[in-house]
Amino acid sequence: MNAALWTVQIVLAVVFLASGAMKVSQPKDRLIASGQTGVAPFPAPVIKLTASAEIAAAAGLILPQATGIAPVLTPIAAVGLAVVMVGAMISHSTLLRADLAAGRGPKEALGVATTLVLLALCVFVAAGRF
Repeated sequence: MNAALWTVQIVLAVVFLASGAMKVSQPKDRLIASGQTGVAPFPAPVIKLTASAEIAAAAGLILPQATGIAPVLTPIAAVGLAVVMVGAMISHSTLLRADLAAGRGPKEALGVATTLVLLALCVFVAAGRF
């Protein structure tokens, strides 16, 4: 179980570090063009705040558990990311409904599915580390 938790923690840390770094360093229109369409409904300050939270949580998924210093922060980071994923799920689902209503096809279905998988992985880490 410990090996599975570590594997998932590392995968999540890499994903959220990359996602957060991208959101911090690029303007909103470039994020949307690169496939991060879930940011579309949000103003730039909210995107930057979310990006900062993703970067901090990526560190929180690894460092506390690896160093043994306040390891309770690891499941807390996972819960925080799960909350972010719930928000992302709402955003992607709203965009998917709008696409379907406009007859554009299910372009956001991949965003919904990806978010659901990341949410499940966050819950797995939180449950396994608490």
